[in-house]
Amino acid sequence: MSFLSRRDYLLASAALTTAARAADRQPNIIWILAEDMSPQLGCYGEPLIQTPNIDKLAKEGTRFQNAFTTAPVCSASRSALATGMFQTTIGAHNHRTFRKQPLPAGVRLMTDRLREAGYYTVLGKQPLATPKTDYNFIAEKPFDGSDWKDRPAGKPFFAQLTFTQSHKGPGWPLGRKTTPNIDQSKLKLPPYWPDHPIALDEYANYLEAIQAVDKQVGVLMDRLKTEGLLDDTLIIFMGDNGSCTFRGKQFLYEGGIRVPLIVRWPGRLKPGTVREDLITGVDLVGASLAAAGVAIPANMHGRDFLGDAPRRTHIFAARDRCDIATERLRCVRDSRYKYIRNFLPAIPYMQSNPYKEQEYATWNLVKQLYKEGKLNPAQARFAEDHKPVEELYDLQQDPHEINNLAEVPAHAERRKAMRRMLDEWVQQSGDKGNLMEDPVEIYNDFFKRA
Repeated sequence: MSFLSRRDYLLASAALTTAARAADRQPNIIWILAEDMSPQLGCYGEPLIQTPNIDKLAKEGTRFQNAFTTAPVCSASRSALATGMFQTTIGAHNHRTFRKQPLPAGVRLMTDRLREAGYYTVLGKQPLATPKTDYNFIAEKPFDGSDWKDRPAGKPFFAQLTFTQSHKGPGWPLGRKTTPNIDQSKLKLPPYWPDHPIALDEYANYLEAIQAVDKQVGVLMDRLKTEGLLDDTLIIFMGDNGSCTFRGKQFLYEGGIRVPLIVRWPGRLKPGTVREDLITGVDLVGASLAAAGVAIPANMHGRDFLGDAPRRTHIFAARDRCDIATERLRCVRDSRYKYIRNFLPAIPYMQSNPYKEQEYATWNLVKQLYKEGKLNPAQARFAEDHKPVEELYDLQQDPHEINNLAEVPAHAERRKAMRRMLDEWVQQSGDKGNLMEDPVEIYNDFFKRA
């Protein structure tokens, strides 16, 4: 039997104490919110795109296959991300709520909770990122500064960085000019898109814009490495809502709410792992608070998906007014099926929407081809003058959500069960979705102020 000398014992004890303190140390936390991005990335299996930096992030962390936002549009989704509460619960569901109100009693910003726990909070600005909050409520000083280099010595930081290249706007032509062009002859469009040069070009440009986001991720990772922060930082990469492409953003199909989610946390998450469990946007708040050592409030909807919280069996999402387009959609999704309730079936999917009509080339193309009778049934359904009250999809057999099973007798019990689940969520969550705000009046008021 051998014994440690007193010196060796003290050295070993010191090493264990240091390791324990390192494990308990509050990590820096960075959220990378890529605007309007679905999981069209190399690490998710997109064959034509080149995203080496995001793919590397996935190899060094965990890739989540089934991550969703609570809303298919930025301001509503970001309002939930800021608080860990469903936007329908806190009255932040309409995009955008120009007559903003303070948060309800008992609801607080995640950054306020982190600040109390000793964090310096950052809303990144150019050239680091775009300083976007876009909350549908009044928030007094949600962040301390615009760069973590300005934090007091020894303080951990939380940084929210918004990468905008994937949003319609300057990022799209930039992506085409500065990244490898997508070979449109090899591009396979979703079956609900018309096979047309305009559609092919728009989808290809979307992928090129994502490549521009990837370059920005590379710049960020290089900076963190140079500053010696990589090993002490929890990095969460996520889309703030689904793709700004036809039948994507603003709708509750997979293209509107399913987003990439990649988490890198050295020493805590095994590199290169893939998880299939269901994650929703508010869970980012739960996980970030838990990582910082902050107790998750009992009334918060977010869960610590990186810890011991029970895994979700289903997620919910909601869409309400978008600019002047009045709407009320709700959905529940489990690991295989999705149920959508259209509360306003007489309003068509493709109702008048100046943003869509100005920015989405394929949106206008589909309207034109529908009038000309040149769409197949899968493509034409979205352009009809009404919606079904209920939609039910088997995502395993029908990943593009084309075959509505709501009226199929063999699925009647499943429809009833998911309908009941959605109704219970609407009631229990205190869903404030309504039509009280006049969209035209609000839209006109917005432009008067602009």
